[in-house]
Amino acid sequence: MSYITTVSAWLIPCFILIVLLTATYKQIPTYETFVEGGKEGVKLAFSLLPFLVGMIVSIAILQASGAMTAFIHLIEPVLIFIGVPPEIIPLALVRPISGTAALGMTTDLIENFGPDSFIGQLASTMQGSTDTTLYILTVYFGAVGIKKMRYALKVGLLADLIGIIASIVIVTIVFG
Repeated sequence: MSYITTVSAWLIPCFILIVLLTATYKQIPTYETFVEGGKEGVKLAFSLLPFLVGMIVSIAILQASGAMTAFIHLIEPVLIFIGVPPEIIPLALVRPISGTAALGMTTDLIENFGPDSFIGQLASTMQGSTDTTLYILTVYFGAVGIKKMRYALKVGLLADLIGIIASIVIVTIVFG
């Protein structure tokens, strides 16, 4: 175990050293290149800021308005009939939007129901089986200026839906 710890502690510094030595060997101005990359990074961060603010505001409005709670109460009878705990639905709805908000919800579910409970295991599995599709499309597509993302959105949300359904089925089979 200490071998793995030692390797992982030295891996990144050695990689940086190799990059610097290679750049020096090829007579690339390393510091100037680093500064240029930093400038581009700052420009990219500022260009992404409106997209990130929009995502954060959308999530806050969805949660504060009570729309999510109303939606869950509307579909609760169907969820109970098919054996899906209604408490997991906010996580399933927020996960494609925000990884941080979904992680917070997963943490709350685990704290309230326990890590070994069906809901805790389902939340953990769902967290690992889905992705932040809307966040990825907004940030990355926005960063490179892609305007038409309809097929990527459809496929990404379909993959999230399949991940959610697979999580429910697998956790029910394994831990149900």
